[in-house]
Amino acid sequence: MSWFDAVAGAVDTAMVRRGRLRGGSDPRIARMPLAERLDRLERLATRYQGMEMMAFPGPFLAPGPPVRPTRRRAWGAEELGWPSGCARFDPEVSWPTDPANDLASATVLRCGRAGAPAVIVLHGYGGGGRTLERALWPLRALRRAGIDVVLATLPLHGPRSTVRTFTPAFPAQDPRLTHEGFRQAVHEITGLIAWLRAEGAPRVGLMGMSLGGYTTALIATLPGIDLSFAGLVIPLSSLSDFALRHFRLGHGPDALALEAALARVYRPSSPLARPPAIAPERVAILAARGDRITGVEQALRLGAHFGVAPVLGPGSHLIQAALPWRPLVNRLVDCLV
Repeated sequence: MSWFDAVAGAVDTAMVRRGRLRGGSDPRIARMPLAERLDRLERLATRYQGMEMMAFPGPFLAPGPPVRPTRRRAWGAEELGWPSGCARFDPEVSWPTDPANDLASATVLRCGRAGAPAVIVLHGYGGGGRTLERALWPLRALRRAGIDVVLATLPLHGPRSTVRTFTPAFPAQDPRLTHEGFRQAVHEITGLIAWLRAEGAPRVGLMGMSLGGYTTALIATLPGIDLSFAGLVIPLSSLSDFALRHFRLGHGPDALALEAALARVYRPSSPLARPPAIAPERVAILAARGDRITGVEQALRLGAHFGVAPVLGPGSHLIQAALPWRPLVNRLVDCLV
């Protein structure tokens, strides 16, 4: 590992520690006896078991209808807004009652060519601000290649939250709430894909970073979506492994037992629990050698699942300026243009 990767990784580590100081695990849950925690997780896993939970379309995950957005011009882009329309799967879940989250949103940056292909871009945890997302992604290269870019917003992020915070309520420590967030994201993004196709886009790709990478990977395992490309950047692949990695489950054998139980709970919304619905040549994965948040291991795990060798580059999860975007952009252009 180079000195740059080491320094970039240290930035990741510092932010993780700061995040723990600001909250981390719920201390009430951390104080529960192991047997009680495992029993709670086992009851949740049982609640989400069954073939019907893994079916698509099914009662748990289903595509949304083509969206019917309102449109307005702002800052050289087209702003879209539409009612989410995703009903709760579990009515007992205490989903945040934020009216801003009921309105899905996206920003369309046109390449200037009629009938152009499009790529939807999904941000990471705590992201969604349009200024930040325009700076992080290689938007100029994509538009120059003749691709329309759509910056979509995940639930309870960016303008979809009336509470401005670096720690959005989705994903949450409560797995049920996290499931609801992914259900809403799948409903909205698949509806947005259908709308783009109806608007004349001959091919539509999806690209996500970190949490957005996890969501992209999940959608790339759902049959019948007609996805032409999936790009995973410094992606998250396992929520239970992430909790274990950052000591949200404690230490030692108890933590390993909790991780295994949590993995069973998350199975219905895990991309690793579903076979790929897209050919390997239409997938690209980009990881940073100094990543200390999701880690290179999560990208490698997704690479093994989709049959793709991730491209590793310098930097970390938060220091992305030196990431080698060209291989991913080239694969995207080959698949869409």
